[in-house]
Amino acid sequence: MIVDDSLTVRTVLTRMVEGDLALRMVASARNAERALLELRNTPVDVILLDLEMPGMGGLKALPKILERAPDTQILVVSSLTEEGAEHTLAALSMGAADTMLKPRPGGFDDTYRASLLGKIRALGGRENDADIVTPPESVGPAMGGHAKQPKAVAIGASTGGIHALNQVLQALPTTFRLPIVITQHLPASFIPVFARQVKMAGRRPTHIAQEGVEIRAGEIVVANGLGHLVVRRIADRLVCSTSNQPARSGCLPSVDPMLASLSRCLDGRVLGVILSGMGRDGAEGAATLVEAGGTILAQDAESSAVWGMPGAVAKAGLASAVLPPAGLVDAIIKHAGAAAWK
Repeated sequence: MIVDDSLTVRTVLTRMVEGDLALRMVASARNAERALLELRNTPVDVILLDLEMPGMGGLKALPKILERAPDTQILVVSSLTEEGAEHTLAALSMGAADTMLKPRPGGFDDTYRASLLGKIRALGGRENDADIVTPPESVGPAMGGHAKQPKAVAIGASTGGIHALNQVLQALPTTFRLPIVITQHLPASFIPVFARQVKMAGRRPTHIAQEGVEIRAGEIVVANGLGHLVVRRIADRLVCSTSNQPARSGCLPSVDPMLASLSRCLDGRVLGVILSGMGRDGAEGAATLVEAGGTILAQDAESSAVWGMPGAVAKAGLASAVLPPAGLVDAIIKHAGAAAWK
């Protein structure tokens, strides 16, 4: 379903979707009120939702949409403005799965079409359902009791990950002192708003990972969106750098360099958490971390919008536990040990 007050946008997006034989447009609505009426009788896998519309508006309607169609995935089609970023990230924290920038006139080209259809197919479950497996009860070396006690927590996330990330940060006690570093796939223009959102959810100082920013106990650092968050050691301090060296995952920023560099700096004493996301980003970094004695936790398939990233580490046998967000919080606290409260 497409929900957008612009007839032009609805027409262009409909043509793009209907050009893919695997997809079918089942409804189109010019406002949120009409969309809610359509959902009474029309099963929908994915909704392309504009947030700024006359009437109720997409942001106010989002909880109602998710209540009426809880199994439907929401792809927010958003503007590049700061206000657009605020609204989009609010929607993602409320349960929307992913965002797609709404291009300027003339920007609906083949590249945009390929990206849009890829997101829709992933959110509709066409890329991952056949690969979902039930991980064994004991996977990864951490379950064998040989994992090193972590000195930092590193979280990687993409599609659907912001909602899970907020749940994890909100549930972690403010007395939890291990530093937290985060790589979330987002446009760079969204990162300042994202950092403010993370600060509110985590209730602790939060910084954007500019060159030389220090990683400290009781604080959070988020990747800046312009490059990979890479960690360096200077004497007894951990500081951030930005790298634009291509990652094999194709992501910028990528979770892999964050995990690998932090693992090197802390001799594997890192607790990695992989949340919902498309693709396999984080799998290589997770393998490096586990080999050095670190621990990886992964979000489960049922609670993930897309079980690509967490599924990759789970199926590779790298995850010590595969859990929903609430379970991940308990596992983080358990694995962090006494050092997390000093």
